[in-house]
Amino acid sequence: MKVAIIQLGYAEGADESVEARAQRVAGLVRSAGAGHDLVLLPELWSAGGFASTEWEERSQDLSGLERGELPPALVPVAEATREIGAVVHTGSVVERTVEPGEEGRHLWNTSVVLDPRGEVCATYRKIHRFGFGGGEPKLMEAGGEVVVTDLPAPADGLRIGLSTCYDLRFPELYRAQLDRGAEVFVIPSAWPMARVEHWRLLLRARAVEDQCFVVAANTAGTHAGVEMGGHSAVVDPAGSVLAEAGAEEETLSIEIDASQVGRVREAFPVLSDRRL
Repeated sequence: MKVAIIQLGYAEGADESVEARAQRVAGLVRSAGAGHDLVLLPELWSAGGFASTEWEERSQDLSGLERGELPPALVPVAEATREIGAVVHTGSVVERTVEPGEEGRHLWNTSVVLDPRGEVCATYRKIHRFGFGGGEPKLMEAGGEVVVTDLPAPADGLRIGLSTCYDLRFPELYRAQLDRGAEVFVIPSAWPMARVEHWRLLLRARAVEDQCFVVAANTAGTHAGVEMGGHSAVVDPAGSVLAEAGAEEETLSIEIDASQVGRVREAFPVLSDRRL
């Protein structure tokens, strides 16, 4: 399976509307995603991962997804998806709902995966909210569903687990995905440069402990004064980093062999020794 990771960057104070950024992202999906089976975008690219004061204004209504209606930020991306005929994980957007969640909030950090026809084949609401009482916990609801799904053609036969950024710090989520048959963890993120070594370490840890591929897209540039970490990466089930980006906007392209998951688990059957 051929994978493209688009490490999107944007400058502090850049006058780029949601519409303009969506068109730019769609152009990158067309140019960088052509010839790939799976394309991955980073977390909250349309709103800014740390730009919480803009989340409400840049939020998207996803209530029409079941009717095939995409929000404005994803319409150009879906058009590009149809053109290249790949599965496109659109990163995540700030979702806005009419009805509040359990904590009375109307915003969610939600991922949408599109099939090659540009139609929704999976969604995931971020479970672990970053901010220690501010940021996401203050403004957003927490998701509650572990999502593992089979990718459609051209990436058929591959079972992926969906998570987002801060989720990476919680290994029990990935154990739950493993128990649901995950072979690849797909992780869009907006991880800061200040903790980028944690990012790099945890990507390998999740791969090694669960003997899964990790495909992770981070953001470049600056969000609300916060320098983003970049270093998007693909890690194999043995923990080897197959590809890694730098700190600037960049696209990674790599072929992964899904059958490696079974070979690694057979050669070193550590998972069969689990007790808890």
